[in-house]
Amino acid sequence: MTMQKSRPAYGVLVFFGLAFALSSYFTFAAVQGDYGLFQRVEINAQKERLASELAEVTADVERMENLTRRLSDIYLDLDLLDQQARDVLGMIRADEIVIR
Repeated sequence: MTMQKSRPAYGVLVFFGLAFALSSYFTFAAVQGDYGLFQRVEINAQKERLASELAEVTADVERMENLTRRLSDIYLDLDLLDQQARDVLGMIRADEIVIR
């Protein structure tokens, strides 16, 4: 019987080292990459912020459209016209008191 020398299994070590390196890289990319979890959370936060900003701007536009319609030739709101004229000209009526 002859004794064979056992060689270290470098191929297995290289295989598992390479597999560990690749899995580490893909895990890192999945968490912090351009399309990773952290980026997704940031995009969702930005989406919510922009949605609330859109709601504010939409409400402002609706208010301005209402004011524009109330000052149009078709429908004239005399109270609004009086208020706008006094704001622009800086005048008050004789029965009003100015509080600063």
